[in-house]
Amino acid sequence: MKNTRRSFIKNSASLASLSLLGKSQNLKISEKQKEYIKDGGLQFCLAHFFGMNRQRIELSKQMRVLGAVGGISPGSIGLKDVKPWDYQAVLAVKEAWAKEGLTLRVIEGPPALSEKTKLALDGRDEEIENFITLMKNLSKAGIDTICYNWMPVISWARTSLDRPSRGGALVSAFDIDKIQDESVTQYGKFSKETMWKNLEYFLKAVVPEAEKVGMKLALHPDDPPVDEIRGISRIMTSADAFKRLIEIVPSPSNGITLCQGTFATMGEDIPSVINYFGKKEKIHFVHFRDVRGDRNHFEETFHDDGKTDMYNAMKTYYEIGFRGPMRPDHVPTMSGDSNEHPGYSNIGALFAIGYMRGLIESIAKESGKA
Repeated sequence: MKNTRRSFIKNSASLASLSLLGKSQNLKISEKQKEYIKDGGLQFCLAHFFGMNRQRIELSKQMRVLGAVGGISPGSIGLKDVKPWDYQAVLAVKEAWAKEGLTLRVIEGPPALSEKTKLALDGRDEEIENFITLMKNLSKAGIDTICYNWMPVISWARTSLDRPSRGGALVSAFDIDKIQDESVTQYGKFSKETMWKNLEYFLKAVVPEAEKVGMKLALHPDDPPVDEIRGISRIMTSADAFKRLIEIVPSPSNGITLCQGTFATMGEDIPSVINYFGKKEKIHFVHFRDVRGDRNHFEETFHDDGKTDMYNAMKTYYEIGFRGPMRPDHVPTMSGDSNEHPGYSNIGALFAIGYMRGLIESIAKESGKA
């Protein structure tokens, strides 16, 4: 009897100890889970290039993707006789987005940067001064990133905007042999040397001013990254070109938009590109997308259907410490949605964000870091 009672007490103590240990372990696991920061600390955004689309705004909030990427268009919010680089315009546009529950994080396609600057035409210096004014006013309003490009006259180019993809979804595509208009533009021919010279002039004028106000300039690659279109050379067509860019005016402000799809069409290894520029803290903004093909013949794809190891890409961003703004780009137009704005389907954005969020959560939790 005594042995039985003693055994019972001993066993009960052991069970209690195990029970407390289990609770302690569960508490530690729970605390570790709480350490996870939403989206691994990345600033997920959606592009809002076509006005305040009600469905896109509501979907953004429902997905809790509260960063907005867009331009400064005073007319779209009822402002008249105000320049888009004026503080009044910048603040009004930012506040209009805030009223919708979104934060304007990146200005993509900035005003005051056109053919005059890129082709060194009359009025270049005035346009650059307006660009500097824009930077100062954006900074004053709390916006610190500008995504710009060096593709004058002919910017983003595709030969098809409705190519059938998986399940009949529509994607954009480019085939260089299908470019029908091979005439030189009204501005004439421009060599690569001239385009580099013009870019250097711009950078030397604006980067020091950007640094003063903490503005991040993020140059987007030429898309498609071909040698020239209609007589105008394209220079931002390789990782080496971007290495040259950041050395022209070394500065924390002089960085890049890492558009994965464009770098993939160049034939670059995406994790290597992320690693190189990320470790130098030159990635200011990311377009997370994928393609199938090469620079002369390619098509956009779903995020899980292209040639890039997207898990490895996202993991590399996380491991090199990138925590800046990132948005999905050029999503397929899916069933039930309009192809009025190819690449910017609202339903396609849902798929893209879900895919991206799943990647970063698994990566961040596996790493044990927040």
